[in-house]
Amino acid sequence: MDEETSLLDRTPSESRISNSKLFLAVFAAVLGNFNFGYSLVFSSPVLPKLRSPDADPQLRMGTEEAAWFGSIYSLGAAVGGLGAMLLNDLIGRKLSIMMSAIPSTIGYMLMGGAVDLWMLLVGRFLTGIAGGMTAASIPVYISEISHKAVRGALGSCPQITAVFGALALYALSLVVPWRWLAVAGELPALLMVVLMVFMPRSPRRLLTQGLEQQAEKALHWLRGKHYDTHSELRDIKHSINTQGKVKWSNLATPVIYRPVIISVVMRFLQQMTGITPILVYLEFIFSKSKVSLEPKYDAAIVGAVRLFSVAIAASVMDKAGRKALLYTSTMLMFLSSLTLTMIAHTADCPSPINVTVSLDYSSHTAVGHTPAGLLPLISTMVFIFGYAMGWGPITWLLMSEVLPLAARGVASGLCVTVSWLTAFVLTHAFTHLVDRYGLYVPYLCFTVVCVLCLLFNAVCIPETRGCSLEEIENYFRTGRTFTITRSHSNTQSS
Repeated sequence: MDEETSLLDRTPSESRISNSKLFLAVFAAVLGNFNFGYSLVFSSPVLPKLRSPDADPQLRMGTEEAAWFGSIYSLGAAVGGLGAMLLNDLIGRKLSIMMSAIPSTIGYMLMGGAVDLWMLLVGRFLTGIAGGMTAASIPVYISEISHKAVRGALGSCPQITAVFGALALYALSLVVPWRWLAVAGELPALLMVVLMVFMPRSPRRLLTQGLEQQAEKALHWLRGKHYDTHSELRDIKHSINTQGKVKWSNLATPVIYRPVIISVVMRFLQQMTGITPILVYLEFIFSKSKVSLEPKYDAAIVGAVRLFSVAIAASVMDKAGRKALLYTSTMLMFLSSLTLTMIAHTADCPSPINVTVSLDYSSHTAVGHTPAGLLPLISTMVFIFGYAMGWGPITWLLMSEVLPLAARGVASGLCVTVSWLTAFVLTHAFTHLVDRYGLYVPYLCFTVVCVLCLLFNAVCIPETRGCSLEEIENYFRTGRTFTITRSHSNTQSS
């Protein structure tokens, strides 16, 4: 009866929520993800120019240098994830997001004014650090300032803006020299810092520090002046008081290790699908395939498809559920990667990269307008579409939802670090594998990983649609159901 009374008391206050300032805070934060998406694929249009015979001799790259330029971003992101693991709980989510602008700005300055190869590599590494910091901090910040009615949609915003940043890079690369691409990359991070100055800190973070009045003020700012903050503050304080501080002995309890393992494995599998090397080397991959357009136009088309599919995922996230979208995502990725594997296996492409590049434009004219010539582009578009509908945004969202509240800052940093270390190894190896075996071997590995993703989703990943963060944590505590139910829909979601 008390729970029913609480629900009746809560409904009028929640109906008066104003989301306008919440949306503004999310927009300010996800500018960091826009910069992350932009910097991640920076190498895609730049590498072909730096590997061409016309490149500056001081900056010209061979296979090994190109492998490092493509992969060192992921290594920097792993370092950034470790940094965020400490900073999230040391200075808070908001300041961690703002601090990511420092390595980002310095990195782009180095690349924009590069006169030697080391400047390009160091600059790319620094932008990777910024990307790792934002990837670990922004989803957590958004989940903690959002209420559950919009948390699914807002949880997709980091992925949407990252995709939009990548599309902006692809579009600009059609008309802007590569040095000016680096200059343009400085702007989103600087705008983010300016806006974040005026945004509130996470109410949950403030309550953990005992700053109840500031937490109430932040909630009023986020929910509107007519919102009754008492119920939400009470729930957050109850969660904080009952969980305490995580100790090493707590790591053996299911409420801690189960969600951490699920999050870490999800981020590992997400990278093992091959999404990072495909995005980083997109133009290079298309130069190895017989498609109808020049690689730079193919990359722009794929970027647009990726943005469209993430927008679809955001619109249905809280309707279809996380697991259903993950199943759909995995099947699309499996079918497209299997198709690409068969194409690469049967294609008669010379393995040396310089020969391939010399035949690139002849392949466009000879084979490009046939159905077989369009198949690699279509399959890649389907792969990106599938990834961006499920394993892209939902992995970020679930990481912020299922990680234990007491250890969310540290655990999110751990997840991002594992993710980017995996991406670094895979991205560095990708160039050498393609140079030696062609695209067949990498695509075959990605196909096998898609099968593992399907099994992992079926067995290990819970459905969190419509559940509060406290209900999700209680699921891992009991191992059976979301027992803190306040509505019929929540009961069904278990």
